[in-house]
Amino acid sequence: MRTLISTAFISLDGVVEAPGGEPGYRNSGWTFKDIEFLPEAFELKGREQQEATAMLLGRTSYEAFSPVWPDMADFADYKVMPKYVVSTTLTEDDLVTNWGETTILRSLDDVAALKETEGGPIIVHGSAGLNRDLSDAGLIDRYHLLVFPLLLGAGKRLFSTTDKDAQKLKLVESAAYPNGIQKQVFDVVR
Repeated sequence: MRTLISTAFISLDGVVEAPGGEPGYRNSGWTFKDIEFLPEAFELKGREQQEATAMLLGRTSYEAFSPVWPDMADFADYKVMPKYVVSTTLTEDDLVTNWGETTILRSLDDVAALKETEGGPIIVHGSAGLNRDLSDAGLIDRYHLLVFPLLLGAGKRLFSTTDKDAQKLKLVESAAYPNGIQKQVFDVVR
């Protein structure tokens, strides 16, 4: 069974919307505004590219990343790995041709079936709504969080507000950096 890893830049109050400057959000670009860049705080992001064997995205994140990431040196390892996009509306004609093999999944059942295949970890980038649905369905195995010392208020959240039984997490790696960013890696306890 493959491990499904949710990775996120997240504010202290749980917002994950527009960390890199995506338009339409009041605090867009919050990961680099007024926060000193320390390369060691982002070591986890490079490690993810080395360890992941596939990427899973929701439609909105796919449409945001696919025009940009294929040509970015920072994301070169993702270009060659298989990508899966969860969408009920996307068609094959909507997929970019310069980002490697991409498969459209139509449901969470398709994601569960993908997890049952042979292979290494699958990383989920962006995709706030998909992350909440995956969590509620019990499909996420690990969280890689870079927590920023900000309170953003409104915005898309990583975690669901669904009334459900408590989900226990086990902290397996952590670090705090002088710029206030904290790395928190949690395994989901089953």
